[in-house]
Amino acid sequence: MKNFVLTLFAAAALIACKKTETKSVNESTDEQIVSAPAESGMTVTDSTKVSEVTTNSLSDQDKKFADAAAKGGLMEVMMGQLAATNATNAKVKALGEMMVKDHSKANDELKKWAGTAGYTLPTGLDADKQKEYDDLKAKKGAEFDKKYTDLMVSDHKKDVEEFKKQASEGKEASLKSFASKTLPTLEHHLMESEKAKNAVK
Repeated sequence: MKNFVLTLFAAAALIACKKTETKSVNESTDEQIVSAPAESGMTVTDSTKVSEVTTNSLSDQDKKFADAAAKGGLMEVMMGQLAATNATNAKVKALGEMMVKDHSKANDELKKWAGTAGYTLPTGLDADKQKEYDDLKAKKGAEFDKKYTDLMVSDHKKDVEEFKKQASEGKEASLKSFASKTLPTLEHHLMESEKAKNAVK
């Protein structure tokens, strides 16, 4: 009788162990089932954000440069149009016409890059640049010529520095390429601006 009780007890303990094993196997299977859809869900979400990822991959330097180049290019065109009509000196008029032509072309290239990269460029001047434009617009005759050539020399010195920096330190390949390609034009603009400035001293 004692042996029979011991056997029953051993059998009950064995059954209890089997249930525990089965339960832990089921629990780990449940965990695997739960985690699988979560992982695949993340993949689906990520693939729908391709354009966002492209924009997010731009460095701060890239974004800062693109914004400054867009606003600066717009101002060069607007001021160039003023010079082409308001300047009294022939060299200053010619400088203004060159600025309109070259910067319009560069602005179009930058817009094309932005469309491909999914990046939104500024479409107007900031407060400082608007003030510079308004101040220039108020000038007449020789005063206008002097002010315009002063602005073109100082602006293009800054532009050359910024474009050089982007060409060497930028992260996004096609924006770096735009900076490198545009740099010789800006250096030429600086040289012509200095000539025009000397002509109206």
